[in-house]
Amino acid sequence: MANMTVNQRTQLERVDLTIPTTGVRVRDRRRVIAFTVIAWIVAAALVYATAVAIDGWAQAIVLGVIMLTAVGAMIAVNPLRRW
Repeated sequence: MANMTVNQRTQLERVDLTIPTTGVRVRDRRRVIAFTVIAWIVAAALVYATAVAIDGWAQAIVLGVIMLTAVGAMIAVNPLRRW
């Protein structure tokens, strides 16, 4: 290890999350399920409120472009992206 650069040593010592012993463990699955259900309810309410508030085709186009931009940003920052 004495002849390694900082980058080589960092690569060697980093945590490998693909190994089951180093992954994230959930202590109480009921809380995760409850949070997921609540998040879906809130998301559904927000989608409904947005659909009701749209007042014309121009607002629908702007909303669609905002959604496409958000999806593009998610694709761009995806750590599993190949290129």
